[in-house]
Amino acid sequence: MEKHIRLPLTEETARSLHAGDTVYLTGTIYTSRDAGHKRMCEALEKGQPLPFDPADSVIYYVGPTPAKPGQVIGSAGPTTSGRMDAYAPAMLSVGARGMIGKGARLPQVIEAMKKYSGVYFGATGGAGALLARCIKKSELIAYEDLGAEALRKLYVEDMPLVVIIDSEGRNLYEEGRAAYLKHHKK
Repeated sequence: MEKHIRLPLTEETARSLHAGDTVYLTGTIYTSRDAGHKRMCEALEKGQPLPFDPADSVIYYVGPTPAKPGQVIGSAGPTTSGRMDAYAPAMLSVGARGMIGKGARLPQVIEAMKKYSGVYFGATGGAGALLARCIKKSELIAYEDLGAEALRKLYVEDMPLVVIIDSEGRNLYEEGRAAYLKHHKK
């Protein structure tokens, strides 16, 4: 099913999404990769606030390239989500609702998604230049010393994604593989 979603990603909206849905996101998302996630989780452990309000937020696992003249941002393709698996449950526990990346997630991340009504969106790897066209604004908000891994606030319009894992733990990677094998058994 195709859905157009205006952010923030509320619990109600997250629960309405199902593995395999095509989604077009519009609104504010945040960028972070492993170094940024590590800092945010260390801050949480110390009882310090995060550089943004994580409630109903969506975090894009991306390290964009520098913008060329006239561009908002450079190429902005997804990074492998497994690199954030150690941090994702903590981020979900403080209100983050959506994650955008590529690749499989560990069982503990899926359990946290079920517990906190989280959603994992897949972005097409290798399509960073095309995905960057959906980014209309980019603002550096923290961890500038991390370069491409700095925390950014982006405004996106109709960013094309697929729900890979929904809030009930249904996993498109597993369901797709099972359907293929069932259909192609000899």
